[in-house]
Amino acid sequence: MLVNSTMADLSDLTFRTAFVIYIVALIMSCIYYGRMFGVIDMRRAHEAEKKRAEKKTTKVAVGAGGGSTVVDSAGAETGSGTGFDNEEYARRVRGARKWAGMTQGLIWVGVALHVVAVITRGLGARRFPLGNLYEYILVMTAVIMIAAAIVVQRKKWHSVYPWLLAPMIVAMYLNSTVFHIQAAPVVPALQSYWLPVHVSSVSIGASIGIVSGIFSALYLFRMWQPRGEEKGFFGALAKPLPAAKTLDQLAYKTAIITLPLFGIGILFGAIWAEVAWSRPWGWDAKETVSLITWVLYAAYLHARATAGWKNTKAAWINVFALGVTIFNMTYVNTVIAGLHSYAGLN
Repeated sequence: MLVNSTMADLSDLTFRTAFVIYIVALIMSCIYYGRMFGVIDMRRAHEAEKKRAEKKTTKVAVGAGGGSTVVDSAGAETGSGTGFDNEEYARRVRGARKWAGMTQGLIWVGVALHVVAVITRGLGARRFPLGNLYEYILVMTAVIMIAAAIVVQRKKWHSVYPWLLAPMIVAMYLNSTVFHIQAAPVVPALQSYWLPVHVSSVSIGASIGIVSGIFSALYLFRMWQPRGEEKGFFGALAKPLPAAKTLDQLAYKTAIITLPLFGIGILFGAIWAEVAWSRPWGWDAKETVSLITWVLYAAYLHARATAGWKNTKAAWINVFALGVTIFNMTYVNTVIAGLHSYAGLN
């Protein structure tokens, strides 16, 4: 089966272009992140001033007998006259939102090119583009960025972009350099209709699981630096992040999607193994680590929904699952020899 080199080259070009666009988006998101410091500091200073003003307000009781009326001597607008500059605050908010909007727009351009890279890779190789580690990471990073773009735009949590884009850019850089493989036909063992069924469900489930793990890590970071009580350098970094509860809920909701998708992928893999190797399970390194990862996601969801378990302890399980996923995707694929050694690098 011949390879369409034009489409394969176009895939590499669009992937690298998306990579550059994500870098520019990361820079813009960092500018937005920095501008949010001023917005948050100004808002918190205003709220603190209002509280001090309310404490100083004297309340005088008038009337006689059993009833009394409380009169606020500061007038109806308690906290007014604190020196808060509404125009300056609005200007800062508009400035921050401008950078957030530009970041979001660039992200969608990058996502579109990323998807084109996946499609043209498949057209170039004349097969489903999940035949080696390069294509696996290509698809996974695309799914992660699509999921992140949808969630961030809906929730308007643009402050999480630096934390999501940075690891994605590192993964894409390694994929285009260390893990890059020219488009080519796959080995006979992978020439099956089970390839798109099994690998796509596993990759999509793992991609959403990575997003869940990142949000659990941010939740733990936020718990270490609670909102309004941030201290030091790391406290300053945590300041623009959403509340810990918000981050934890998002990690939980995405893990709920990960568990069945990843599990179905493993099940499809067992069916394929029965067809290809006459056995559904052989404790191959890839199979074993994938099963461990799925058990960790199940343990996280169980702990998260169990009374008496602190969410922080459950979050550590999800972060550990993230680490095992990365270990499975890199070390197991490239170093450990086994029946799943199709990374193209062994």
